Amino acid sequence: MNKQDLKDFLNAKAAYYEQPDFIETDPIVIPHQFSKKEDVEISAFLVATIAWGNRKSIVKNGFRMNQLLQESPFDFVMNHQDTDLKDLLNFKHRTFNGEDFIFFIKSLQNIYKRHGGLQKVFENQNPMPHGIHQFKSLFFSIPHLKRTQKHVSDPLKNSAAKRINMFLRWMVRPSDKGVDFGLWQGLEPAQLSCPLDVHSGNVARKLDLLKRKQNDLKAVQELDHALRELDPIDPVKYDFALFGLGVFEKF
Repeated sequence: MNKQDLKDFLNAKAAYYEQPDFIETDPIVIPHQFSKKEDVEISAFLVATIAWGNRKSIVKNGFRMNQLLQESPFDFVMNHQDTDLKDLLNFKHRTFNGEDFIFFIKSLQNIYKRHGGLQKVFENQNPMPHGIHQFKSLFFSIPHLKRTQKHVSDPLKNSAAKRINMFLRWMVRPSDKGVDFGLWQGLEPAQLSCPLDVHSGNVARKLDLLKRKQNDLKAVQELDHALRELDPIDPVKYDFALFGLGVFEKF
């Protein structure tokens, strides 16, 4: 199809999938349990961190995270005692275990107490790729197990950083469709990068939006360029189209 036909097709699919019904089976359902800004962004960051593998398992373990944080993520991060952290030790999602979870809580506390919170950290820099690299450096600036570093991607090591880009989409894109949150006004949707995974990557290649075979930083940048030609203001809305076509329509 020509460029205009492709744009019309993807616009229609993006609009079809960016609906509240989408939330029920997606990890974004976890932060939608909260209304307080800090609760939303902390729960979103945590569930985005474990968002790989079976989606039902991701959602189930996202709810488990909320329970372990006593249904008040921000209060838990800021005011927990060492005894509270012991309950987190039994958490596990694939290779993300209780020790990782405890470190994430401690690092988030450091970010909110000493660096103004997640929003300020990300808004101080353009997200992709250097901003995410700088965020990771800050996140692991307190004592940690080396193994835990693998749970935050680094684009400067050629990662597609799918989970952080998904988290940023949730925080930045407008909330008018009832899916994303639009909480962070200091970043524009135009600055975001598409959360590239096996589903969106395969669809993008079938639509000739992406030539590169690996799902890495270079592929993200190539896909970003193609999507920004279709919509320079909100290119990442097409994440809904690419993901929906791949997961729900087996395109």
